Amino acid sequence: MNDPEALIRANTMLTTAAHVPEIKLHLATEITPIWQATEAWLAEHNVAPPFWAFAWPGGQALARHLLDHPGLVAGKRVLDFAAGCGIAAIAGALAGAAAVEVAEIDALALAAVGMNAAANGVVVARSGDVVGMACRWDLIVCGDICYEAPMTGRIMPWLRSMAGVAEVWIADPGRAYLPAAGLRRMAGYRIETSLELEDSTHRDVVIYRVGRGVDEGSG
Repeated sequence: MNDPEALIRANTMLTTAAHVPEIKLHLATEITPIWQATEAWLAEHNVAPPFWAFAWPGGQALARHLLDHPGLVAGKRVLDFAAGCGIAAIAGALAGAAAVEVAEIDALALAAVGMNAAANGVVVARSGDVVGMACRWDLIVCGDICYEAPMTGRIMPWLRSMAGVAEVWIADPGRAYLPAAGLRRMAGYRIETSLELEDSTHRDVVIYRVGRGVDEGSG
């Protein structure tokens, strides 16, 4: 992976997600090679599973919410945590955030975010693993992060600690490991999906505000 940008360009198209047509993204589509890539192909090209190549339902819901409610983000320092393609970060920048940053542990995802930000004429700072760091943001948005038990167990205590000094939102489309308590519903969106990625043609995504502790009721 000597040239991540070249790999991204060769295996994606500059297109838009269904619910956020305002934002251009380098995404996998039915006619791009990475959509049909096997594990052997990914290993041969030294590519981790390309989560960054898709606009997942949680990210689309966050982006739509930020663009439709710019007053929630204008002038704020925003972190898009586990950002994937960076759709929520870019929406925050377009909606008037003072500064926008993404956190991603996948080097290809960070490269894709840079390319996607440039395609939309915005500036997005890029960081790696920020779990455990002190808060330097006013708003942390997280799309679709509770799909594995180990990851959820690692990040949720940190996100709850961040909720003591910043707003923290999680957009969840019904993943198995979303905590049962400590979340307050803010908004809901129905996002169309592909059966290549999900087990349904749509996902009902709920955006939750994370409470400081598990005593804040969900619902």
